[in-house]
Amino acid sequence: MNTDADFEIFIVTAPGLESVLCAEVQAKGFREPTPVKGGVTVKGGWPEVWRANLELRGATRVLARIAAFRAFHLAQLDKRARRVAWADILRADVPVRVEASCKGSRIYHAGAAAQRIERAIREELGAPVSAEAEVVIKARIDDDLCTISVDTSGDSLHKRNHKEAVNKAPMRETLASLFLRQCGYEGTEPVVDPMCGSGTFVIEAAEIAAGLHPGRSRRFAFEQLATFDEAAWQGLRATGGGPRPAIHFYGSDRDAGAIGMSRANAERAGIADLTEFRQHAVSDLAAPEGPPGLVIVNPPYGARIGDKKQLYPLYHALGQTLLAGFAGWRVGVVTNDDSLAKATGLPFAPSPLSVSNGGLRVSLYTTAPLP
Repeated sequence: MNTDADFEIFIVTAPGLESVLCAEVQAKGFREPTPVKGGVTVKGGWPEVWRANLELRGATRVLARIAAFRAFHLAQLDKRARRVAWADILRADVPVRVEASCKGSRIYHAGAAAQRIERAIREELGAPVSAEAEVVIKARIDDDLCTISVDTSGDSLHKRNHKEAVNKAPMRETLASLFLRQCGYEGTEPVVDPMCGSGTFVIEAAEIAAGLHPGRSRRFAFEQLATFDEAAWQGLRATGGGPRPAIHFYGSDRDAGAIGMSRANAERAGIADLTEFRQHAVSDLAAPEGPPGLVIVNPPYGARIGDKKQLYPLYHALGQTLLAGFAGWRVGVVTNDDSLAKATGLPFAPSPLSVSNGGLRVSLYTTAPLP
């Protein structure tokens, strides 16, 4: 693999959100974005890999596809894996591990396939193999075609590293950002979350408005690769942030602990000056002064917290409060149950966006500006 040449970069997201992520990838100026099952592919080189990890809010991880070949049996896999230009990509002094998956192929034992590729790397490059290695090579053997990628992210990209405090059943930052985008949020209007938990929606919205890169506070696996250029990376990291927006972002929750967590998280994220968190019940919610914007909320739901029957009054109170006091505001509600969404009495658009969140199917219900 010529390290200066373009290759395919696979940007992973939660199933159901591929087209929403594709819109973000397109807006960020990546080349040839194509939604595929489980994510989006783009074309680019290593600087695009670094930028995808740093800038894309909806990406779960970024895989650089470094080789592809046919392999019908393990001996052939061994031989062809040795021809991959490992020294162009991996460092001989950095441990590596291999994860393999096999589907509809004559090679059907994923563990044996992973061992062959690990041995090829160890013997051709001299890099140590370790089960704890930060650098992971992913081999997918599908219909006898072996695609080899390097996971350039390391920890999942929802771990922004400036949010330490989380409450039960938190919304992942990656998912929150794509839900904001699906609601039409572009960083130019206020956002209110009346059940803010640890503040994820409010903090994501404020960061977007302030032009801050989601990956600014963390490390990535690509920093351990032979292709890494420290000076170019530091130049890229310095590009985030602009003038502070005039708009503010508001979270409330009836739980004092949640408000404390939200304030601490906003402080760590560097956007405490743009956010306000207050403790009160949903029924005490009032629209902030100024132009209307977006109310987005991830209320409790049956399979996540508590008993569904007890939740209908809460959803009804939420809907009534918004209908009475939030004319001109759009609303997004995340729940796993259509009957709970209906209990709000809000005029939701048909066909909510459905996605898997931690093994649970959830949907984003959205409205046009409320009358």
